[in-house]
Amino acid sequence: MILLRRLLGDVLRRQRQRQGRTLREVSSSARVSLGYLSEVERGQKEASSELLSAICDALDVRMSELMREVSDELSLAELAASATADEPVPAPVRPMLGSLAVTSVPKVPTERVTIKAPTEAVDVVAA
Repeated sequence: MILLRRLLGDVLRRQRQRQGRTLREVSSSARVSLGYLSEVERGQKEASSELLSAICDALDVRMSELMREVSDELSLAELAASATADEPVPAPVRPMLGSLAVTSVPKVPTERVTIKAPTEAVDVVAA
């Protein structure tokens, strides 16, 4: 079973270690006990959103960056778990522009169709 608290703790520890900081420094800056921060990093305690905010502030890391890294770790853990369970790896849920298929387009020369993807728009003009 994949535990979110463990993944979160691993990411917090890596962030702290990348900065070359000790548990004592971060716990003092975040105003949380050293023992509690240690338990959060080891995945033994669930951190509240307030505590995560304080730790992120102490590490000078945006919470969204922290969560993105946790999300990436979770994706990898899920893929690894499904690979060991001999289950098919599910297709990505996000729409990809490259996977778009148009089966028919009206033959009206003045009609304009706009297909919007999350990061860009592509205009398709019927000829």
